[in-house]
This record gives sequence, C-alpha cells and structure tokens, in this order.
Amino acid sequence: MSNESSTTNPDHVLKREFSLWSSFAFAFAFISPIVALYGIFGLAIGVAGGTFWWGFLLVFAGQLLVALVFGQLVSRWPLEGSIYQWSRRLVGKGYGWFAGWAYLWTLVIAMATVALGAAGFLANIFGVEAPTAGQKSWIAAAILIAGTALNLIGRQALKIFMSASIVAEVIGSLGLGTWLLLFHRHQPLSVLTHGGHGYFSLSGPFLVAVAFIGWSFVGFESAGAIAEEVHEPRRNLPKAVIFSLTFIAIVVMYSSLAIILAIPNMGDVTSAPDAPNHVADPVYGTLTAALGSGIARPVEVLFVFGFLASFLALQTSGSRMIWAFARDNALPAPRLLARLSRGQKQPVVAILVTTVIGALLFLLSNVSPNVYLLMVNFTTGGFFLAFLFALVGALAVQLRGTWQPGPFSLGRWSLPLTVIAVLWAAFEFLNISWPRAVNADRYLDWSVWIAVAVLGVVGAVIFTSMRGRIPATSIPVEEEARL
Repeated sequence: MSNESSTTNPDHVLKREFSLWSSFAFAFAFISPIVALYGIFGLAIGVAGGTFWWGFLLVFAGQLLVALVFGQLVSRWPLEGSIYQWSRRLVGKGYGWFAGWAYLWTLVIAMATVALGAAGFLANIFGVEAPTAGQKSWIAAAILIAGTALNLIGRQALKIFMSASIVAEVIGSLGLGTWLLLFHRHQPLSVLTHGGHGYFSLSGPFLVAVAFIGWSFVGFESAGAIAEEVHEPRRNLPKAVIFSLTFIAIVVMYSSLAIILAIPNMGDVTSAPDAPNHVADPVYGTLTAALGSGIARPVEVLFVFGFLASFLALQTSGSRMIWAFARDNALPAPRLLARLSRGQKQPVVAILVTTVIGALLFLLSNVSPNVYLLMVNFTTGGFFLAFLFALVGALAVQLRGTWQPGPFSLGRWSLPLTVIAVLWAAFEFLNISWPRAVNADRYLDWSVWIAVAVLGVVGAVIFTSMRGRIPATSIPVEEEARL
C-alpha cells in the first residue's frame, strides 16, 4: 500500500485560526438552541403533548455516547472532513467515501432547509405575514448570497458572528425561559407525565416525538469538520464536541420546559390542525400571550439570528467536506474544488458549490411544497446514517483489537460505550425513517429511504469513476506529528 497522502501537499494546508472557544462556538452555532427548539417544538408537542419533554433526556443521553466516541476519533484523526476521514481510516476508502457522501448531502440539504426556515421569520419582520413559497425562496436566496459573502471574507468574520450568536441565543433562551417560569406559568408539572394508550408503540406519540427531537441534538460533530483550522486539535476538539452538545442540551431542555409550563391552554396546542382554536405555532403563541404582541418582532429577530448562525456553520461544514473529498481526488474536478485562496487559504470554489446547490434546492422547493418536506425528513435521518458509518467503523476496529487512541481516550469503557452508541444510532435512524402513515401522499412517509436510494445510486456512479484516483488512507509519520 502506498504511504503517500494528498494531505502533505503544501497547497492543501489550511490556516489554523480557530481556538477551543471558536470551535465550540462553531458547533454551538451549528446546532443553535433556537433552531433546535423552534424547529421541532410544535411538531413534538402536537403528537405527544407535554410528555415529549422526556424525549430530550433520552436523545441527549444517546447523543452523548456518540459524542464521546467521536471525541476519540477526532483526537486520533483531527482532519478536515470529520466523518469522512474517520470512516475511511477505520475501514477503507470505499466505506469512508460513502460515509462522507451521506454526510455531505445531509449538510448541504440542511443548509438550504435552515435558510428557508429563516426566510419565514424575515418575511414576518418586514410585514409579510403569510409569505408564499416563491417569496420564501427569494428571501432564502438572499440569505444564501449574504452567508456566502460572509464565509468568503474569512475565518475572523465567522469567529465574530459565531461568538455573538452564543451571547444572543443564551441570553434570549435562558432569559425568556426564566421569565416565563417565574411570572407566566399556567400548566402543572403533571403535564409532563400525561400519556395515553399505546404510548411506546412504534406508531405511538413518544417515539414519533423522539424522531423529531433527533434534529435538536445533531451538529456537535461539526467541530471536527474544521479540524485542520483549529489550534491543538487533538486536545481541543474532543472538548468542543462534548461541551457543545451538553451546553445545547441544557439550554434547550430548560427553555422547552419553561414554554411547556407557560402554555395558556394545552388543548389548543394539541388539538387537530383544523380545530377552531388550534395554535399552529405554540412557541410564538405562548410568548405573545405572556409578553404581549410587542415582543413579536424582537423575538423574531432573535430567531433569525439563530437560524443565520446555523446556516453559516452548515455552509462552512459542507464546503469543508467538498474540499476534503477533492483533496483526496474523490470528486470530479478535484484540482478546482480543492483550490484555496492565496491570502485567507479559504476553499472558495467549494463554498460556491454549496451556494449553487442551495439555489437549486430553493428552485425545487418553489415548484412543489413536498420538496421542502423531503428535505426536512432526509436531513434528520441523514445525520444518523452518517453517524452510523463512523460508529460501526469504530466498533469494528475495537473488536479486532487494532484501535490506537489519541490523547482523548475512554480507556476500558471505550468498547461498551461504542456498542451502546451504535445501538442507539441504529435505533434512532430506524425510528426517524420508519414509514409511518403520516402524510396524505404516501411516498412522503418513505422519503428518507427514497433519498438514500437516489443518492446511493448517484454516489455509486461517481465513486466507481473516481476510485482509482483516490490515494491510500495511511498518513506519513511527519504528517501525523503536524496534526
């Protein structure tokens, strides 16, 4: 096997301008407590009532195990591309390629989905209360262009924006949550324990809510996507991965508890969508009832800020994935896609590719509203599918007894925790992708599997054409030392 790797090419060396705080802020912004909570709250409480809150604890516990395993992997291989790089070094280049392919499309589709979510809030801020699909697409396109411009400016702009997002979101989430708990509590704590018949069945409300909550606790692994831009990555990145997930979980669970207990009438929230007094947006409705209509615009501005920070982190992660693939000659036009700008050492072409893909997704969502639903469904399932690639690879290496840990290690707990993490990720992926009869168009219930099949076929064609050009996965000793 060849001992050469494209990572040794001096033209493919990124600037290390991110600190531990910056990498933490990046992962924090990627998840974003506002996006994590607002994106699923109405859906989860609609199917399971206040009892859905316990799903946060379950998903956090499972994801913490995943984060611990990923902390070991990023400490061992702090390389741009995270899941792609870990998987190919654990199992092989073909396995790693498909792991990265699943993760790449998850990131880019999630980026477009978040931009469309932000578009709705921006439209309301500017007085458009019921924006059409076309209006949302144009606003999302403007967000895409503005985000691309900020990304192209350089890492300093990203660091400032990500740090500011933490301050804004923590103050907003914890501040509003505390105010609601102290002065606007309407529901008893027993609202968190009222379940119904068949509560834990496959089609039961709790597991459906857990599937939605899966969206809330992904993105902590994104700190590894910028690994080669972080100082002392072997020691800093495991901390960023684990701390970002834990901090987000605390903020989201606290805020959601406050909102649940502050809902004036739980029946209006959990009623059928066509019911006379149904509240379609329980977060906004509860805040308006508690704080008055004057809070509407400031809260929506805060929401937009959270969505924009998440969008930037997603675009950055997606562009680094494309760049990591291209550096390994794993995509068509690798020299173009792997090109870095002279001054900032930014993967400019890769960033622009994410912009083009995002624009195309906006056009498709404008043609049919079902496209947006397909994007939302695949995004959550796609994260857990990508997680499974890396987790199964880590388990295989440990079972063979060939695992060599980096500075961060779980020691003797590594194998049992990895086993549980694999079981958790497999369960949640199946829970998310399970074709429950939810949508009027039945094919939408199979949307995750349809997307996986389509991307799998396209990926197989591309990989087959490129596999002979992809170098061996081994890294020279001197390169290991640099990392």
